Amino acid sequence: VHLVESGGGLVQPGGSLRLSCAASGFTFSTFVMNWYRQAPGKGRELVASITNTHISTTYVDSVKGRFTISRDNAKNTVYLQMNSLNAEDTAVYYCNARRFDALTYWGQGTQVTVSS
Repeated sequence: VHLVESGGGLVQPGGSLRLSCAASGFTFSTFVMNWYRQAPGKGRELVASITNTHISTTYVDSVKGRFTISRDNAKNTVYLQMNSLNAEDTAVYYCNARRFDALTYWGQGTQVTVSS
C-alpha cells in the first residue's frame, strides 16, 4: 500500500498550491479520502474529506471557501486545491484513506510553507 503526496512547497501569502496524493495497493474507490495537516507544535487536524461514492465533501471551518478537495477514481488520486493561502496554513499535509471498517492508510506527508 502506498499513498504518495506531492505538490507542496514554499508559497507567498495569497498564493495557491495543488496537492496530489497518488494511491496504490488497495481499492481506492472504496475508501473515504482525507487531507490532514500538522503545524509545528500542534496536533494533526482534519482539513478536508471526500466520500467514495456520493462525492460529498466536508471542510474544517478555517479553509472553507479557500480549499477544494476532489478525487479521480480512475487515476487513484485525490487532490487538494489550496487558494488564498496564509501563514496559518503552514503545516505538513498528509493524505489519509479510511474504509468503512476503519482500515486506515497514511501518506508520508508534504510540507507546505506560506511565507513572504
